[in-house]
Amino acid sequence: MGKAADLSEFDRGQIVMARRLGTSITETARLVPCSRSAVVRMHAKWINDGDTSSRRQGVGRPRAIKEKGRRRLSRLVKQNRRQTVAQLTAQYNAGPRASVSEHTVQRTLLDMGLCSRCPTRVPLLTKRHRQLRLQWAREHRDWTIDEWKRVAWSDESRFLIHHVNGRVRVRRLPGEQLLPSCTAGHTQAGDGGIIHWGTFSWTALGPAVVVEQTMKAANSLNIIADQLNPYMALVFPTGNGIFQQDNDPCHKARIVLKWFEEHTDEFHLMSWPPNLPDLNPMEHIWDVMERHLRAHHHVRISRLCVTAA
Repeated sequence: MGKAADLSEFDRGQIVMARRLGTSITETARLVPCSRSAVVRMHAKWINDGDTSSRRQGVGRPRAIKEKGRRRLSRLVKQNRRQTVAQLTAQYNAGPRASVSEHTVQRTLLDMGLCSRCPTRVPLLTKRHRQLRLQWAREHRDWTIDEWKRVAWSDESRFLIHHVNGRVRVRRLPGEQLLPSCTAGHTQAGDGGIIHWGTFSWTALGPAVVVEQTMKAANSLNIIADQLNPYMALVFPTGNGIFQQDNDPCHKARIVLKWFEEHTDEFHLMSWPPNLPDLNPMEHIWDVMERHLRAHHHVRISRLCVTAA
């Protein structure tokens, strides 16, 4: 039977309501449940003070890592985010305070919201890359919506049939890791998938082209001449369109850049800093397609091609 100060707010409210409705002390104690003395004290407290809150402090076992220790643990985490619980525990116990177990450190970290997660994948940037990113952002920060509507975005993405990433999870018992239902097969890199090239603008989605082989300058030139040029003429008939592409070597080849120079009266080529995929909205389209394909357990090359069409 719980003491009056150990009862939850809900239990205290039950006691007060039951007594106000005329329920006996014994029946109320059986309902909660708690001791008869707890019912008497809680009801008397409500009559005298008008509330049932508990002023008792320190109920339960005290924390092994108190507030000061939690702040120190937080500093240790921020010094090196990749440390394991064992490493953090060793560093924490190197201090003057009493030693704690790895389990205590793990439980404290979770209570502080410092969960272990996969690091977010971002492009590696040099100092020069950051300077060019900042310059590009400053040049375009005052663009209006109408100006952004003139941009046609493009990108390539490889879709693999046998691909495992962090989104695929299985629930299994220990020892079941090799069951067929708990494994995810994979092939050698570059096998079992296709490359899509796509473009879109504010006005309309553009063509999605399947690249049969590795994207090279010749493939890029054929796509631009046969697919992109008609699309830009349709969407931007006045010739005020702007085409965006990344700095892949196949896009920077001389034959490709020469083609753009010869067609500047039809549309313009946007300058694009290196390693800037996170600002390209095409990434969201690829993500939607990837999720759609992963929703099907068995995906064939023909289905990938149909999805692109």
